[in-house]
Amino acid sequence: MGRLFGTDGVRGVANADLTAELALGLSVAAARVLTVTESQESTCGRRPTAVVGRDPRASGEFLEAAVVAGLASAGVDVLRVGVLPTPAVAYLTGSLGASFGVMLSASHNPMPDNGIKFFARGGHKLADELEDRIEALYREHAAGQPWDRPVGAGVGRVTEHTEGFDAYVAHLVGVLPNRVDGLRIVVDAAHGAASRVAPEAFARAGADVISIGDAPDGLNINDGCGSTHLNALREAVLAHGADLGIAVDGDADRCLAVDRDGAEVDGDQILAVLGVAMREAGTLREDTVVSTVMSNLGFTLAMEHQGLRVRQTAVGDRYVLEEMRRGGYSLGGEQSGHVIVLDHATTGDGSLTGLMLAARVAATRRPLAELAGVMTRLPQVLINVRDVDRARVADSRELAEAVAEAERVLGETGRVLLRPSGTEPLVRVMVEAADATQARTVAGGLADVVKSALG
Repeated sequence: MGRLFGTDGVRGVANADLTAELALGLSVAAARVLTVTESQESTCGRRPTAVVGRDPRASGEFLEAAVVAGLASAGVDVLRVGVLPTPAVAYLTGSLGASFGVMLSASHNPMPDNGIKFFARGGHKLADELEDRIEALYREHAAGQPWDRPVGAGVGRVTEHTEGFDAYVAHLVGVLPNRVDGLRIVVDAAHGAASRVAPEAFARAGADVISIGDAPDGLNINDGCGSTHLNALREAVLAHGADLGIAVDGDADRCLAVDRDGAEVDGDQILAVLGVAMREAGTLREDTVVSTVMSNLGFTLAMEHQGLRVRQTAVGDRYVLEEMRRGGYSLGGEQSGHVIVLDHATTGDGSLTGLMLAARVAATRRPLAELAGVMTRLPQVLINVRDVDRARVADSRELAEAVAEAERVLGETGRVLLRPSGTEPLVRVMVEAADATQARTVAGGLADVVKSALG
């Protein structure tokens, strides 16, 4: 049996891979691992507390019930904050002094999927070691080891925490360097967890907001909208003559944008814009931006031209965050739109990222396209190869030889990256080159080798 935890929590098809029984068992195991220190301390009889939120997927309703039941049965008091973004749950976990937090979401994945993410005290993602301990404890119980359960007054109590929405929106607006008055902004909330939060935050910050993707029904999350499908945002920006458009994903930890002409502004460009802005404001610590190996080579070249350093990590915002905390850096993120502003958030926050991008447009009075022009993207082709054995990527000699030949062909003007997805059953083939046709040709050839070698 493979590891339950992937790069971003436990994820799978709800009610098939991710069942109510699994959600309940993991929650009990997490309660025991994440509150072990508190249970040994005398805190005036205070029980551990957990913040629990979810995105609006239909399956989130029964999974939330299972998680809450598991936590309360383990003696944890639960604050249910309802449908809120992942970064809101992280923020509230810290601001409320909770022992840990739980978010039910599969982020940008299709509606049938769902997931469970745990946050440690302070709203930080769990280290691998903590995830391993939770999984080991869960497996012990699944193999027949009974839980030691509290009874009577020892069981946890469940409270609806309705104040979370206003507290989080106030936080978003309160940390902005300036207001965005006068900007017309289209906000696409992906029919997801930020359907109320994002439009409200932009409006309170002074924007003239046109809101789309803001009517979740439990089934339409990420369906042709949000940061993974920018056409609806592009069309709305052009139709309304907006200054820019902001799109988040289902749990709103990602943000992508389009300029007033409908051109995409990806995570690398957003990082570049914010990096320059924060350097000017004196808030970019060590004059360094943290990115991943998936970032466009053009991003690195642009930051070097601006006199900024780039630190690269493995793919995954958790690895970006680990490097930021290790080096004391204040800005990092991914091309996919996970952007972490560590002074104001402990994880990627799509609404905050979009607000800070809009604030930069408002402060400079320069269009987003001009600001994003700080970097020039080299042609980059990404192919997702599905239905292959992603676990064999590192062991395939045929694949290693094909990559070596591709790198020889590209020389110093390009690069190749093969990466098994941590959240989906596929292998990503990424090729950058000075010429778009060459990038497509090399990527297509590598994708064919991946299929034959790993299929």
